[in-house]
Amino acid sequence: MRKELDFSGRRKHAEGTAGRQTGCRVPRVGSGAGSMQSRIDRRFAALAEAGRKALVTFVTAGDPDYATAQKILAGLPAAGADVIELGMPFSDPMADGPAVQASSLRALKAGQTMRKTLELVRTFRKRDADTPIVLMGYYNPIYVYPAPTFLDEAAEAGVDGLIVVDLPPEADEELCLPAIARGLNFVRLATPTTDADRLPAVLANTSGFLYYVSITGITGTAAPDVAAVHAHIARIRRSTRLPVAVGFGVKTPAQAKAIAAGADGVAVGSALVNAIRDSLGPTGKATGKTVSSVLDLVKRLAKALHAR
Repeated sequence: MRKELDFSGRRKHAEGTAGRQTGCRVPRVGSGAGSMQSRIDRRFAALAEAGRKALVTFVTAGDPDYATAQKILAGLPAAGADVIELGMPFSDPMADGPAVQASSLRALKAGQTMRKTLELVRTFRKRDADTPIVLMGYYNPIYVYPAPTFLDEAAEAGVDGLIVVDLPPEADEELCLPAIARGLNFVRLATPTTDADRLPAVLANTSGFLYYVSITGITGTAAPDVAAVHAHIARIRRSTRLPVAVGFGVKTPAQAKAIAAGADGVAVGSALVNAIRDSLGPTGKATGKTVSSVLDLVKRLAKALHAR
């Protein structure tokens, strides 16, 4: 079941908030004065103080199965992940390339549900109270949960933020503002085509960090132009104090290091889900190499990113 959103009545709201460029309007989380710091805020602040850039790792919840995904998630912080993006499996993605699409299909085939995704976070929080977790995906699975229940349970489980790719700023009342009211950061995407007229609306209710999409297109399908990425980030930083993390094309340690030179963090996803894919046995099941193949790649990325 899909929901077709009507944004026609939300234009006034978007225009009314367009001038607020540095954090969220609701004084709950974000970088605004008097707001409470979230795990994401604290993590980026600690990294900045240490002169380090954030490694943001993406894996899909339940890929290739629940038990293996749980082991991968538990091992990410020690391997060097500073922030974890946990994909919410969905059958009809818009922005995901073939690698991430395949990871969602593997997870769904193995029986992953939104309730199981939240349970992964709850289990993770029993052992790790500090590493930020951001759920990334699309609105449809949240809408059918339904959304208010999802937000309540996500906050209770220990989720720190949301990236919902298909909800634009015009629809902030749909999910963004209710999420902020529950103490969840709402992380927005900016792209190479986000111009000066559009950027204020993108930034208006964004908190935690801004996710800069390094390419025009879907995840994991092209290599970013490092110089162009750095130029776009410099332009964005004139309008916000939020940290900027770059993703959608970073696959190798060398790329991560080069991109990080002009950003506050680097997000890697397709390379990690491909490591899962390449480790599977002939029947598509996890093997003894699945967890270690992902965590070893994270270690190499972290080593390159944090090298002086």
